[in-house]
Amino acid sequence: MSVRVLKVSQDGSGDYRTVQEAIDAVPLGNTCRTVIRVSPGVYKQPVYVPKTKNLITLAGLRPEGTVLTWNNTATKIDHHQGSRVIGTGTFGCGSTIVEGEDFIAENITFENSAPEGSGQAVAIRVTADRCAFYNCRFLGWQDTLYLHYGKQYLKDCYIEGSVDFIFGNSTALLEHCHIHCKSAGFITAQSRKSSQESTGYVFLRCVITGNGGTNYSYLGRPWGPFGRVVFAYTWMDACIRPVGWNNWNKPENERSACFYEYRCFGPGSCPSKRVTWCRELVDEEAEQFLMHYFIDPNPERPWLVQRMGLKMSENMIEFHDHLLLAKFDLSHSEVGWQVTDIKRSAFDRIYS
Repeated sequence: MSVRVLKVSQDGSGDYRTVQEAIDAVPLGNTCRTVIRVSPGVYKQPVYVPKTKNLITLAGLRPEGTVLTWNNTATKIDHHQGSRVIGTGTFGCGSTIVEGEDFIAENITFENSAPEGSGQAVAIRVTADRCAFYNCRFLGWQDTLYLHYGKQYLKDCYIEGSVDFIFGNSTALLEHCHIHCKSAGFITAQSRKSSQESTGYVFLRCVITGNGGTNYSYLGRPWGPFGRVVFAYTWMDACIRPVGWNNWNKPENERSACFYEYRCFGPGSCPSKRVTWCRELVDEEAEQFLMHYFIDPNPERPWLVQRMGLKMSENMIEFHDHLLLAKFDLSHSEVGWQVTDIKRSAFDRIYS
């Protein structure tokens, strides 16, 4: 498959000075992968990938050094596209909005810089199928990561927030990710509306950390009555409330929400104290959520090929070892895991 490469650099040494200019240069209905190499810098402008532009890759060198940031909120939207294009409220306030299919991002930070207390302030909304994020950071407070529609794969990513900061109704697998609870709230708000929908979020071999406090965050609450979330082989900090889950003040949600855990561990993993309407899966039940066919029955499709070790570097595509996988040293057995060492080596050095 042919690949077109564009370079963005704020100093004028690339093809374009802004990420949006490079996206605008991609032909409508393009059929070849366009890699936009984004040079280090803080790019302060909203970014929009329209549904007419598929197969776009945004590639930085290090997520800490390549930041796409803006400060829209649900009640204050300043964007180069009108509301008829991007929508209004929470739906339209993303600093980055992705509607083009087969989108890939690697080594990029997506940030909404609106301060705490600003209400809904989305760092990125993804309304597109077959999107993948590798070694990216998602920064914000409320509603940070809006996985609205389609199928998404996130690997080796860092996601932070406070209230409902991973939400929507897509089908998403988040593998080897660091979830950080900045203050009291809820990690997930999945909005599956019926038992017939195949949507849901799976967190596989992730780490959940907090701000040093205890007992202040829920794993999630159902935005839709059949919200479905699975945490598997995940280390949970003491910031997680022992009850684990919240019904969004609707007792009727307890009959339909599908909230599952499987072989999680750490001080925030308290199976005996969880709400009675969540479940600890047995091996046979968990199997369907522990592999890539949860999001795609064909794991060799191009949008998932990077799971085998492909990495975009400055000048070429090359194979590499999965950095965070090695640092996590996670397996299907909790025997011998050194949790404090994992947190220190895997996260403090990378995200501080």
